[in-house]
Amino acid sequence: MSDISLIDRKPDVLSEKCPSRRVLNHVTSRWGVLVLIALQDGTHRFSNLRRRIGGVSERMLAQTLRVLEEDGFIQRTAYPVVPPHVEYDLTPLGQTVAEKVHALAACIEDNLGQILATQDA
Repeated sequence: MSDISLIDRKPDVLSEKCPSRRVLNHVTSRWGVLVLIALQDGTHRFSNLRRRIGGVSERMLAQTLRVLEEDGFIQRTAYPVVPPHVEYDLTPLGQTVAEKVHALAACIEDNLGQILATQDA
C-alpha cells in the first residue's frame, strides 16, 4: 500500500512521503542506472548482464533486477528448460526511463574532463 493516495494528491518527488522517492532511488541507484542502460540494446541473460556491467556482484545484480521488475521497468522471462534459462528486457516504460538515465550518463561522460578538472581545483 502506498504512503499517499495518488487520487487525492499529485505525485511530488520533493515530498517526504511520496512513493515516487522510493522508485527514483531504485532507478538512480548505481546499479539501477547501469542495468537500465545495459538493457537498452535488447534482451540479455543474467550472466551476460553481469559481464557487461563491470564490478556488479551476483547478489546486487539479482536484487537490482528484482526491484526494477517490481517497479515495472524490466520484464523477466523464465523458460521451462534444464538448465534454467532466464532473460531480461525493458518494458515500454523501462525503455522510456532508460533513455532518460542514459542521457544523464552521457552528459556526465561528455563533460568528464571538466568535472575532473573542477574536482582537482
